[in-house]
Amino acid sequence: MIRTVLSLGSFIIISAVSAQNPNYLGGGNVSGITVSASSSYKDPSWPVSSNPNNTINPQGMLALYFDAGRFLNQATIGFDSTDVTEVISLGIAGWLDQQFAQSFGPSNYMLTATENVYSTLNDTLTAQGLASEIDRRPTWKHFNYAWWQTNTLTNHLLRHKVACALIEILVISRNSELSQYGDGLASYYDIMLKNAFGNYRNILYDVSLHPCMGFYLSHLNNPKTDTLNNVHPDENYAREVEQLFSIGLYELNPDGSRKKANGEDIPTYDNADIQEFAKIFTGLGVGGVVQKLVNESSWDNGNLYFGRDIYNSNVTIPMIMYNNEHESGQKHLLNGFTVPAGQTGLQDINSAIDNLFNHPNIGPFIGYKLIQRLVKSNPSPAYIQRVSTAFNGAGPYGTTRGDMKSVLKAIFLDPEAREAPYQLDAANSKLQEPIFRYTHAIRALDKYNPNNFYWNINYSFYEDTKQDIFASPSVFNFFLPTDAPNGPIHDQGLVAPEFKLHDARTSVGYINNVYRWTQSWGELMGTWEGDIMNHTEVTWVIDDLLNLAKDTEALINWYDKHLLCGRMTDRTRKLMRSALNRYESTISWHNYQENRVRMGLYLALIAPEYSIIK
Repeated sequence: MIRTVLSLGSFIIISAVSAQNPNYLGGGNVSGITVSASSSYKDPSWPVSSNPNNTINPQGMLALYFDAGRFLNQATIGFDSTDVTEVISLGIAGWLDQQFAQSFGPSNYMLTATENVYSTLNDTLTAQGLASEIDRRPTWKHFNYAWWQTNTLTNHLLRHKVACALIEILVISRNSELSQYGDGLASYYDIMLKNAFGNYRNILYDVSLHPCMGFYLSHLNNPKTDTLNNVHPDENYAREVEQLFSIGLYELNPDGSRKKANGEDIPTYDNADIQEFAKIFTGLGVGGVVQKLVNESSWDNGNLYFGRDIYNSNVTIPMIMYNNEHESGQKHLLNGFTVPAGQTGLQDINSAIDNLFNHPNIGPFIGYKLIQRLVKSNPSPAYIQRVSTAFNGAGPYGTTRGDMKSVLKAIFLDPEAREAPYQLDAANSKLQEPIFRYTHAIRALDKYNPNNFYWNINYSFYEDTKQDIFASPSVFNFFLPTDAPNGPIHDQGLVAPEFKLHDARTSVGYINNVYRWTQSWGELMGTWEGDIMNHTEVTWVIDDLLNLAKDTEALINWYDKHLLCGRMTDRTRKLMRSALNRYESTISWHNYQENRVRMGLYLALIAPEYSIIK
């Protein structure tokens, strides 16, 4: 039976007819409980007045709000209070279903957005008599502008988070000649957008035929065997599609642990298998040209042929098969499977994709990587097995093998992702990647651009933190799933991949960027187009926070609620309180409210609780 609570300034009497329901106060179940108080209070710096019922309901204790925010930290690259309210209203499972059901078509694709940015810049250059400076095709710059514009405004929050996870598993990088093919980068990203709620088999197939992947891992124009001239198929993609994109190096149990034979790990494939898969991926060439670029080239007649490079090619459409350049004959793949002779090249590729897709490793291997990108660095074997089971089309969420919606439900609704006791375990966490600390701030804060342009070149941030979209140093991403920093994490046998990006230089680099966003004019995003376009910067709008800043506790609570999801520690709160209180209202030569707002955000965005999610 709940009795009486005494609060400062008034008496609050809480009575309940029963206390049989085990739900905690603040969790939402207030059935049978009444609260009365001698007074209510309205703080002039806080937008709502106190209410006696707020001592027990979610509006007062914010448990539901913080739980929803914690979920959105996992399921999005950034969110605001309206998104949190939507999750509370729908429930997590309902919000997932709502995201799955959203209409999504060509107008939502990144290629469309990139081409729009390219066209806008070209029109601007032309109007200023600078047509000679127009890039011959969209580059990584145009893609970056489009990506930030889209992700600042989109309501397809989950789809983009999954796409970002997938491009860190099936990697191509602009740290190559692909930097000049922003249309290709956008088209590749669209594979992940299109299939984020589809089937992983389609992802494997579409990636295998994308010309940017073909260029990056060198199976574009991959020749068949010519023993007379000592020519053999390139093995690069054949190796990585096995090692990184599907089954990994060693045979796995459904829980992700390695199978053993005589106490030794069992390799999933050997060099002979790579050679057989290399034969599969022969005969692929570009499938089209960009007519505008062909027309501008005196040497190019626009004909398609095996061996054509990507310079004037259309890198947004799949590669096509030149069957006379494809390796004929049988190919002996994994687990005793033989691709029969006499098939077309694309039939061979489909057979190989099926061989990988039906391998027992793919569920735990890809499931583990997705859990790491979305929820936590060190999932338990049981968690991996539950997600693997869903990938295989079984279990409470399973439908068909490889169904991404089933996998995502299994990941996000799992007890390890949702239940409170796991939050008390330090190992139940992950370091948020620098780029997503940035995107979260962008989504959460009020911002302004007079042209409604939310473009961002993001180059300084990339140089300072080593991370940007499509900017990994190699096909192995920015970090390996097994990376662990030296010290307690490594000594406990745990991993923390994102710490590969967190060193003496990049940690300070991130802090310096936060300082630039929060201080002076508060420029959150910017471009390289200041010479030809007016007002391309995106500024932080602080007006709504200025009133809160009259009371440092009210302001600190806002940052805790909207950015840290209620996880601010007493230590951080004490440090922030001390820093903000140094800006006193009695000092006339500065705006103490504005200084408090800017310093508060700076401290919130560099706090450990902001960078680590649980």
